[in-house]
Amino acid sequence: MSSAEKVEERVDLGSFDEVFYAIVGRADENLKYFSQLFDVKMLARGTEITIRGEEDKVKQAYDFIRSTIKELRSHPMTAQEVREKAKEYVSKRTALQQEDKENIILMTHRRKAIVPKTRTQKIYVDAIKNNDIVFGIGPAGTGKTYLAMAMALAHLKENKVNKIILTRPAVEAGEKLGFLPGGIAEKVDPYLRPLYDALYDMVDYDKASYMLERNIIEIAPLAFMRGRTLNDAFIILDEAQNSTKEQMKMFLTRIGFGSKVVITGDITQIDLPKREHSGLVEAIKVLQGIEGISFVWFTEEDVVRHPIVARIIKAYEEFERSKEEQDTDKATQESKRKEELD
Repeated sequence: MSSAEKVEERVDLGSFDEVFYAIVGRADENLKYFSQLFDVKMLARGTEITIRGEEDKVKQAYDFIRSTIKELRSHPMTAQEVREKAKEYVSKRTALQQEDKENIILMTHRRKAIVPKTRTQKIYVDAIKNNDIVFGIGPAGTGKTYLAMAMALAHLKENKVNKIILTRPAVEAGEKLGFLPGGIAEKVDPYLRPLYDALYDMVDYDKASYMLERNIIEIAPLAFMRGRTLNDAFIILDEAQNSTKEQMKMFLTRIGFGSKVVITGDITQIDLPKREHSGLVEAIKVLQGIEGISFVWFTEEDVVRHPIVARIIKAYEEFERSKEEQDTDKATQESKRKEELD
């Protein structure tokens, strides 16, 4: 075993019964087999099994023993069958770990692997790889912006692009912020904070600050994109539901050679004044079927925040649906009443 930090777990089998002998085996033969298979040290003292080794390996062995004890209570097995079960368990776990490695988008500065966690997230990541422009549309907490940021940093690391541009409309979310002091950067900073949060979660502060200072990563309001041509860049337009029709068209026509664009938004949370129409909503209608443009739709099932977030989103959707049905019924009744009066 390596010199990595060692941990210890203990499992009490309770008594010297069929379960004990199925797991331990004759003359501890199963424990010797498990020690080699899981790359840990397993010993039996009385009815208690001690597992020592590297944390992830101990956890794997511990989880197997616990789940096997539970299964043996209702489905007896021989010691040989338990060994076969362990071999199959490790084989499946190894295959899953290999699949996870292949799906890794980026390793953060904290050595956290960023991977798609839902089927839609995997479709989204593949769409970004294979298309010039990708729209990620759906509720908050589905990883639209976070995964786009990870893909942008991966493209930069692999020298597929020269810079990253992060932008979003400077629109207040249902509240008036009033006059904001300071220069342009200070005025727009509150609107762009979620993009900074995602960046600092993936890259350490000093490196992120260096890339921002050197303009390798640029964060700016959508209005600042006017008049520019964006070549060899990975561009993320976040909160696109709050772009106007004119802003969306302006943004899409800025795209230059060697660039990749991801546009994210939630069309159920539009904060534009009522007289304005969402550029994202219009783009969905206008750009369907164009080669090189992909639309990926997220649902509450893709929410990867606290589980209650998915339930909140579902409750609001059901409420809105019920409200629409009531409004439709009311309009129908009103129409019938008018027909009767006529």
